Amino acid sequence: MALITLDGQVFTTGDANTRFSIQSISKAFTLALAVEQVGETLFTRVGKEPSGNPFNSLVQLEYEHGIPRNPFINAGALVVTDVLISRLADAKTGVLEFVRRLSACPDLDFDYAVVHSERETGFTNAALANFLKSHGNLQNDVSAVLDAYFHHCALSMSCLELARAFLFLANHGTIPGTATRLLTGSQAKRLNALLLTCGFYDEAGEFAFRVGLPGKSGVGGGIAAVMPGRWAVAVWSPEINRFGNSVQGMKALELLTTKTGESIF
Repeated sequence: MALITLDGQVFTTGDANTRFSIQSISKAFTLALAVEQVGETLFTRVGKEPSGNPFNSLVQLEYEHGIPRNPFINAGALVVTDVLISRLADAKTGVLEFVRRLSACPDLDFDYAVVHSERETGFTNAALANFLKSHGNLQNDVSAVLDAYFHHCALSMSCLELARAFLFLANHGTIPGTATRLLTGSQAKRLNALLLTCGFYDEAGEFAFRVGLPGKSGVGGGIAAVMPGRWAVAVWSPEINRFGNSVQGMKALELLTTKTGESIF
């Protein structure tokens, strides 16, 4: 676990420097980069509501005619990736460099064994991408979108690096200690709102109830969250529950906000 305050204090415990596959936590970074690139027009192609269904549901996407419910379910993240491919010279390198800048870690990289595994087993994601394409909600080649998406999910980061990378969301869109504004204050507020309501698959309500922070989880066992105006925190514990969220990570963050009395509520 690692917690970093906006004034630079760093607190860690356990294997806070061990890197792991961040998986869907990467969706927070790709969404921030897409909003930086195209602004609110992104939400003509992807919704803003919690899904209430599994994060890779084909049924929901079919029911809603190819418009994903939010940017954090897999279909929504594929649309976000498509936007980045259209806007950046290289969506894989662009996202990697963006996260390196946020984390102040120039040696961050993809875990290529995980990339290979994602390609070999990503049949449902391929189905989602093809369904989006059939509804005109992917502008680029399906294989290119899937390749970039699999790379983003395979980003390898430690809790310390994740906490630092999330600090701009606690600081109204500006990287602390710099004049670098990535998002407007309004955009950062809205991204945090989406993290609170949609960041934990179909267990977002439980996380808001128990922890009370905007955050994003990944099936690699990681969770990153922010206390706006104060700090960012990341935890990692590989055992996940049936929703895909870290069992011990959720408990640790519940204890953090309970014992410190700090949450957004």
